[in-house]
Amino acid sequence: MKILLVEDSERVAGFVRKGLEEEGHVVDYTDNGRDGLFLASTEHYDAMVLDRMLPGGIDGLGIIEALRKTGNKTPVLILSALADVQERIAGLRAGGDDYLTKPFAFGELAARLDALVRRSQAADFQRVLVVGDLRMDLLSRKVTRGDSAIQLQPREFRLLELLMRHAGQVVTRTMILENVWNYHFDPQTNVIDTHISNLRHKIDAGFDRPLLKTVRGSGYRLSADD
Repeated sequence: MKILLVEDSERVAGFVRKGLEEEGHVVDYTDNGRDGLFLASTEHYDAMVLDRMLPGGIDGLGIIEALRKTGNKTPVLILSALADVQERIAGLRAGGDDYLTKPFAFGELAARLDALVRRSQAADFQRVLVVGDLRMDLLSRKVTRGDSAIQLQPREFRLLELLMRHAGQVVTRTMILENVWNYHFDPQTNVIDTHISNLRHKIDAGFDRPLLKTVRGSGYRLSADD
């Protein structure tokens, strides 16, 4: 998943970001409401984790209210040191989907995020991606080709998901860096080539028709067509 984290406590942000990235998620982070609203309005996220009280002229509830007015339905988990029932009610009425008070265990935060995304996907999101005989279940995180199960690392899963969502289209290195590694620049390493090679071996080796093609000078394309 690609997650936006807006939290002004460096300690809390580091704790949450580290845990989410270790689970294979891509995390965009900022420590103030102004930049949080900008990112939330201009990027696509699977979920957002917003602190209730933020510097920058707009707090967590203000971000949520602004997003909901534009039709943005991205699931939002509110983090807050304010545990009063009325504060929880205010957060949910502003458009938040869940409310977690500090201090909290990372395991609970991760579980709540998973639940929010599952509900969102069940409501308006395609659960299964299919390209030829390659199938990816986004909820169970199972990948198969024909009758064969394919075991992927979290980063490989994210890369394949991106390719399948753009099946038949060229996916550039820039798109891969921004969506899978959260880089907005090319670090000039072979990290993409290595992961593409590993992914190609897992989904194409032993099958008559390769699905993952290199488009020289442009990027990569996943397609069942010759």
